[in-house]
Amino acid sequence: MRIAVVDGQGGGIGRHIIEKLREGLPESVNILALGTNAWATSQMLKAGANDGATGEAAIVWNADKVDVITGTIGVLMAHSMMGEITPSIAAAIAASPARKVLLPINKCGVDVVGVELKPLPHLIDDMVALIAGAGNVE
Repeated sequence: MRIAVVDGQGGGIGRHIIEKLREGLPESVNILALGTNAWATSQMLKAGANDGATGEAAIVWNADKVDVITGTIGVLMAHSMMGEITPSIAAAIAASPARKVLLPINKCGVDVVGVELKPLPHLIDDMVALIAGAGNVE
């Protein structure tokens, strides 16, 4: 299984996601850090990603080459993350056949009805459990 973690700004959420994925999934799972900037990619690589790539072209090119895409819900919305998610990035992620397992972080002006409000670490734990329970995790 190949999982892409998409993050921008300081890479903190992506770093935390990767740390938890490493704790909760088999070592054979390949994690790809896709940062909108070099700092975000660097932080995710330090957290244990197998590979990393930076920028719009890298995210767009890799979006359909993974089994799962993780990050915040903002990765589906153009101009979120203070403008770091370009329309091309949002479209590529939305169109990807990969399963999207996204955190409902409301920093992009979108509220998802029916989602339980929890602290970020609890949401990430739920994310890892959902991915681990999906089967085919090797």
